[in-house]
Amino acid sequence: MTSHRTGTREEWMATRIELLEAEKDLTRRSDELARRRQEQPWVRIDKEYRFETEEGSATLAALFQGRSQLLVYHFMFGPDYTAGCPSCSMIADGFNGSVVHLANHDVTLAAVSRAPLEKLQAYRRRMGWSFPWASSPDGDFCFDFNVWFTEEQQREGDVDYNYRREARFEWRSGQEGGGAGAEDAFAAMCGTDAATYHRDRPGMSAFVLEDGAVYHTYSAYARGLDGLWGAYQWLDRAPRGRNETGVWWRRRDEYGAR
Repeated sequence: MTSHRTGTREEWMATRIELLEAEKDLTRRSDELARRRQEQPWVRIDKEYRFETEEGSATLAALFQGRSQLLVYHFMFGPDYTAGCPSCSMIADGFNGSVVHLANHDVTLAAVSRAPLEKLQAYRRRMGWSFPWASSPDGDFCFDFNVWFTEEQQREGDVDYNYRREARFEWRSGQEGGGAGAEDAFAAMCGTDAATYHRDRPGMSAFVLEDGAVYHTYSAYARGLDGLWGAYQWLDRAPRGRNETGVWWRRRDEYGAR
């Protein structure tokens, strides 16, 4: 016998109509937020970033692949990782189907990580992905767009992520930040320790190319990426919602190993 509230079809319809009005209001507010994102001032990028790609060394402008707009997913995959972040992997599982549609609407979608290109390519083959994925080997791009931090920053509490200053990372003697939390579980899944894992962060950044100049237009981090996490959009509409008590997800080829 279910413990959830039950009712008649008429009662369900009445609550659904009420919910529909709230959903429509959320849609309208989302449309307004999208408009405000597009009205943000553009910031010209004069720094010469270099990336390693399948086609060789490339500039930021080259990542546009001949289009005028570029969306970059900052994928957590540091040089010391043995595999990509499970959360980023779950998000990226939804990229392949979108890339071709975006490309035909003057938008290139690509991922960027600090890991060497060879590691990224091997992991992409494992996951069955085909979207563009570039390596930022010197880390400057990731550092400047606030998705990579140094050990010194961690130790001194000098990390600004998601537009706020974080508390100093807790270093535990003999564990180097290890423990039983979600970050520790993800670190272990990436073959590293929690402190090293936590120096790379997820995010997305948008750029536009106009008259030969590249401009930064938008960046989002942490929960600001929720709308890109396709599986969670489905869960939010499932009967029990996200229904989480801890880290439940894996890379999609690892569920059978649980």
